[in-house]
This record gives sequence, structure tokens and C-alpha cells, in this order.
Amino acid sequence: MIVTQEACSERPVSEEETISSQSMRLFDGTRIPVLHRALDAYALRQKVIAGNIANITTPGYKAQSVKFEDELSGALQAGGIPGMRTDPRHLPIGGQAASTATPVVQTVPSGELTDPLASGVNNVDLDQEMAELAKTQLRFKFAARLIGDTFRGIQKSIRGTQ
Repeated sequence: MIVTQEACSERPVSEEETISSQSMRLFDGTRIPVLHRALDAYALRQKVIAGNIANITTPGYKAQSVKFEDELSGALQAGGIPGMRTDPRHLPIGGQAASTATPVVQTVPSGELTDPLASGVNNVDLDQEMAELAKTQLRFKFAARLIGDTFRGIQKSIRGTQ
């Protein structure tokens, strides 16, 4: 069964979904939406790297990578204030919000690798994949720490403690 966007938009919205949507807008002015996107991108990158490593002996397999930082920096450099769309048929105005940056999975061309047949059967380089995995883990931990610190700051503000 194929579900179209029109069919989804006609579905009645429950009160719980409305409250959840309103509470998420509360944090739109903070760094939480951007960190949420970053955590999702780093989790996706880890899955892609794990897939590359798992297929290191598969003949003809093409390594994949996740591009997120370029998307995020493009959204941040665009600047401007993004316009609010009250209807999906409205044209977008202003800059793109940084929280809308999405990770993109793409196949790595053999020419981008230093050794196109690093594994002997495809273009997966185990050393490069392990280095990317380590960087991704550090970035994930850093983003998780930042989002935790943000929530602790909000909690302190609510409690009124130092």
C-alpha cells in the first residue's frame, strides 16, 4: 500500500501530538534541534561504516559515506531568518534553519581513495574506515555531552539552583 503525502495530511491530529509538537517548538531557539540532527547523522554514519567494514571482502562492493558537516555548514552560512510556513503549499522564504540539515549517504567513487583496491576486492579501506569510526564516536560523545549540558542548564533554570 502506497501512502501519499495528501493522505497523511488529512489524518486528524491527536491532542497528544499537538502538545508534543508545541513542546518541541519551545526548544527551537536553542541548540537542541541541531544537536539532535547531529546525533542522528553520527548514528547513521556509524551504521554506514559498519556496513563498509562488513562488506570488506565482498567483490565489487562500493564503499559508502555520510555527508553531514557540509550540509550543516551550508545551512549555518546561509544565515538569515527562516520564514515560517503555515501551509506546505507556501513557498519557503529566508535562510534555511540549521536544524533542517540532513545527512546524505553516498557511494564513494574509487578515485577519492588513496588505494582503490585497499581490501584487494573492492574500494573499502579498513584503516580509513576505522579512523572514521573513531572520529564519529568522538563527535557523537561530544554532541551527547553538549545536549546533556543543555538539558542540565534548563533543569537548573527551572529549579532555580546554581
